[in-house]
Amino acid sequence: MSRDPFVPKGASANLTLRYDGPPQKFYFLLLPKATMLAVAAAIEPLRIANQLTKKQLYTWHTMTETGEPVTCSNGLRITPDEAMAQLPPDAMGFVCAGVEPERSYSPAVLNWLRREYRFGRSLGGICTGAFALAKSGLLDGRKFTLHWENQPGFVEAFPNLMPTPNIFEADGRITTCGGGNSAIDMMLALIEERHGPELAIMVADMCIHMRSGNRSPQRSAQSVIIGSRNPALLKAIELMESELEDPLSCSELSEQLGISRRQLERLFKRYLGQGPMAYYLDLRISRAFTYLNETNMTVAEIAAATGFANTSHLSRQFRAKYGAPPHSFRKAWS
Repeated sequence: MSRDPFVPKGASANLTLRYDGPPQKFYFLLLPKATMLAVAAAIEPLRIANQLTKKQLYTWHTMTETGEPVTCSNGLRITPDEAMAQLPPDAMGFVCAGVEPERSYSPAVLNWLRREYRFGRSLGGICTGAFALAKSGLLDGRKFTLHWENQPGFVEAFPNLMPTPNIFEADGRITTCGGGNSAIDMMLALIEERHGPELAIMVADMCIHMRSGNRSPQRSAQSVIIGSRNPALLKAIELMESELEDPLSCSELSEQLGISRRQLERLFKRYLGQGPMAYYLDLRISRAFTYLNETNMTVAEIAAATGFANTSHLSRQFRAKYGAPPHSFRKAWS
């Protein structure tokens, strides 16, 4: 007798769940260079929910634009279940993207998103899927999010849209998450909404996942990266990141932080091994690198957006850090 492919065998304890309705269907549209971690993190909680209850609560299906295999951001290829097609009436569709998000979607993908939303489907974006949702006009006036690393490039590409710092957002028929493990939190929230907290807790436990609610991961991640929770240092970095187009001077930073310039320099030297202005310059060059990879901005526009007087100034600093000027760097990636 053939087994249900959506209800795997497992050694975990059974959960008695009184539910005899139809399964909720999820479709994942994989774009080129989609982040595999985020895709798997979205699908596995559905599998585990079925396994725990021994019921087909969920089904999941993968799609690509043409039905051909897609290469993910880690170089592995995924063969989809089918080509992009009209979704069933009660299905939810997620567009899954990753690196180079502005180059990952086509007019056909955008038209598909618009059509499915017009037909009443619930849609979402995983990792940088918000780029395609924004381009299709589905994020206007909505709360949404995407991976924090890609948010600066997104704001430059869509200046009238502002993502939240949260790891996932649900606003009407649009649900988005920031990629990575945040997809687990998003799916756990959907599971809890449909089948209650007990199942969501058990699924999280099976994933060995500590639920983080909907908080922003950026500040906590930053403290881990720099090895300090010093509030003045974290606030200084936050100010720098918010003022890249018109960089603040060391004196202006000190004044806004309420500490002396000498204290500020000591903090950066102690925890980061360099002065605040050197760190600030590195942030601006790194942001320029992000814009080169994730937007269609010209080098002149990138120079202005990262606080450099002109393209020559940016090129000198960029070459010093990356060994090549911005123009040749972009050409090599295209």
